[in-house]
Amino acid sequence: MAAAARAAESGLQVGIVDDNTTLGGQIWRRSGGAPEPQSSAWAERLRSAKTMVLCGRVFHQPEPGILLAENDGGPYGLEYEKLVLATGARERFLPFPGWTLPNVMGAGGLQAMVKCGLSVNGKRVVVAGSGPLLLAVAAYLRKHGARIPIVCEQASWGSIARFSLALLRQPDKIAQALLVKRDLLSVPFSANSWPVAASGKVAVESVTISRNGRIENIPCDYLACGFHLVPNIDLPLLLGCQIRDGCVQVDDFQRTTVAQTFCVGEPTGIGGVELALVEGQIAGLTAAGQASEGRHLFRQRERLRRFARSLDRTFRLRSKLRSLPSPETIICRCEDIRYVRLRRYASWRSAKLQTRCGMGPCQGRVCGPATEFLLKWDPQSVRPPIYPVRVESLAFSASQAEPRHYA
Repeated sequence: MAAAARAAESGLQVGIVDDNTTLGGQIWRRSGGAPEPQSSAWAERLRSAKTMVLCGRVFHQPEPGILLAENDGGPYGLEYEKLVLATGARERFLPFPGWTLPNVMGAGGLQAMVKCGLSVNGKRVVVAGSGPLLLAVAAYLRKHGARIPIVCEQASWGSIARFSLALLRQPDKIAQALLVKRDLLSVPFSANSWPVAASGKVAVESVTISRNGRIENIPCDYLACGFHLVPNIDLPLLLGCQIRDGCVQVDDFQRTTVAQTFCVGEPTGIGGVELALVEGQIAGLTAAGQASEGRHLFRQRERLRRFARSLDRTFRLRSKLRSLPSPETIICRCEDIRYVRLRRYASWRSAKLQTRCGMGPCQGRVCGPATEFLLKWDPQSVRPPIYPVRVESLAFSASQAEPRHYA
């Protein structure tokens, strides 16, 4: 939104393609109530600049300068001269016994379902994993009537204390943290803690946690569990962007290694919405030939990047979590592949060829990061279509795109 608004305000013809029905992504997802003030402000700038907004999911690039996308109306083509990628991030899941039970879900996933109408009023929800998303989700669920027995964070108290000191250089972050703390008064928070098993006959009924080295069992109706975030780099990979340490490589002006292609936000490193907005503005201005104006945002970006680096250090997963799955734990949910089978193979590619791990509907978006951590594999491979699409979309060619839109 920020990149599109700044580029359009600078005189470019701009189209923004979002795979949600409304703008704002996961952070500003509408829930029927009042929209976020910041989201409304950027949306108004997009309207004022007469930016074209399309709903759809890009699944292929048949040739440079052409993208193919799909929505409920079918496939369509997108012709562009300059491209800004803002593909966001997803939750990382680490398999453990019972993680496939109904009502065991990602922390952000449960929050999204509540925003879409799921009632958690009176339900017991254990929130566990790693990262600042846990506290934000717990606060949101509690506002909607959930009972939170505990929030479990795998990071150590020492790491969290150092992270708290880093917040002193981020006044806005301190304000956000204080609001979350207010919303979670009386909710127990435990560092050095993580889930080791979920139990239940039809759906989850309890979760067993390791809490400061002691094993405890906590009854619950939901387990919201996510181990920080993973950048969505499928589309940048498909376009040929250089990747390093799981993130898209960009220069000072957010340009990737592919000509006229920029990348902003979480694909370049997990940093949060404020950093994404600054990076988006730099990319939009540079794409519009206003790089000197974008340069004025470098200092602000660097301040936010320091915070992002602190975030990464604090919530880095401890090696002990590699012992979470048992031999019979399912790792690839789409293809029902258990850990004992995957341990025979030396690489992601060989496991895919022999077991179909990562070849189901999620296309490795869940089991890929899990095996990257558990087995130290490199799951970074992509081929079109990067999302499951209809047969008519597979048969669609760029020459059929009428009319062509500009992005």
